[in-house]
Amino acid sequence: MRAIVVRKFGEPMETAEMPVPEPGAGAVQVQLTAAGVNPFDLRMATGYLKNALPHDFPMILGVDGAGTVSAVGPGVTRFEVGDRVVGKFLVPPAGHGSFAEYSVLPEDATLVHIPAKITTLAAAALPTAGVTAQDMVDAAAIRPGQKVLIVGATGGVGSFLVQLSNIAGAHVIATAGPADADQMARLGAAETVDYHRAPVEDSVRFTHPDGVDVLFDLVSAPDALADLTRLVRTGGAVYSTIGSVDEQRLSEREIRGGNIESRGAAPELARLLHRVDEGDVVIPVAATVPLSEAASVIGAPGARGKTVLAI
Repeated sequence: MRAIVVRKFGEPMETAEMPVPEPGAGAVQVQLTAAGVNPFDLRMATGYLKNALPHDFPMILGVDGAGTVSAVGPGVTRFEVGDRVVGKFLVPPAGHGSFAEYSVLPEDATLVHIPAKITTLAAAALPTAGVTAQDMVDAAAIRPGQKVLIVGATGGVGSFLVQLSNIAGAHVIATAGPADADQMARLGAAETVDYHRAPVEDSVRFTHPDGVDVLFDLVSAPDALADLTRLVRTGGAVYSTIGSVDEQRLSEREIRGGNIESRGAAPELARLLHRVDEGDVVIPVAATVPLSEAASVIGAPGARGKTVLAI
C-alpha cells in the first residue's frame, strides 16, 4: 500500500510502499479514503514524542483519518465490515498513521461511526482540531454573554473554537485578516480584529476597555501572550495550545487556565459529530490534495481552515 513515511526523525517525508496491516484480536482494519492534516504531523516527524512513545520505522505519519472498515479481528463487537468510521490513528507504537491506504486501530481507541449526512472527507478533518476546540471550550466553562478573544482564529482549531464559543453564547472576537473576516462572521464571530493594522491588544482594549473573559491563543509566543493576557479580567481564563502560558503568573492574577493538550477521545468525537450532523457546526475544509502531495502541505505556514488528503 502507499503511505507517507519518514525513515528517521527529521528526515524528508516520502511516499513508500508498505505492507498492508492486518487486524489482530480486538482490532479494526480501516481502508482510508481521507486524512486530515494538522500542525502536529510535522512535530511527529521531527521527534516530538520520541521520549513519550515507542516508534516504528519507517514511520507512517498522520493522526486524523476516515474511511471504511475493511476487516475486523477476533472479539470485535462495535464495528462491522462496511462501517464508515473516523478516528485518531495514533496508538503505541507510533508510526502506523492515517497517511496510508490502510491502518489498524484497537476498537476501543478513538474511533467512531460517521453519521450518514457527513461525508468521509469532511469527517477526516474533524478529530484533532475539532476535539481540541471542544476540550478548550469545556475547560473554559463559557457562560452566555461572556467576551471570548480567539487569537489564531482562522486555522483549524480556531475555526472550530469560533463556532463552539458562539454556540456556548459568547460574544466572540476573532483575529483575522481582511480576506478572512467574512468567513469568521459566518462561523459565528461577532467581531474581527485585523492584526495587520494594529496590535491586537490595542485594538481590543479600544473597543472593550473593560477587557475580556476568556482568551484562547493558538499562535502567540510567550512574550506576546503575556501582553495579551493583560486584556483578561480577574477570574477569567487563558488557554494556549503551544505551551506559551506562564501558569504561575496566571495564578497570581487569579486567572484560570494554562497550557492545554487535548485529551478528548471517542465520546468527545462522537459528540462533535452529532453537532455537525445536526447542522450546528460546520467543518471548514479549505483544501483537498492527493496523498502523493502530502509533503507539500504538512507543516505549511498560514493554513486557513483544514487541509485534507484524498487517499
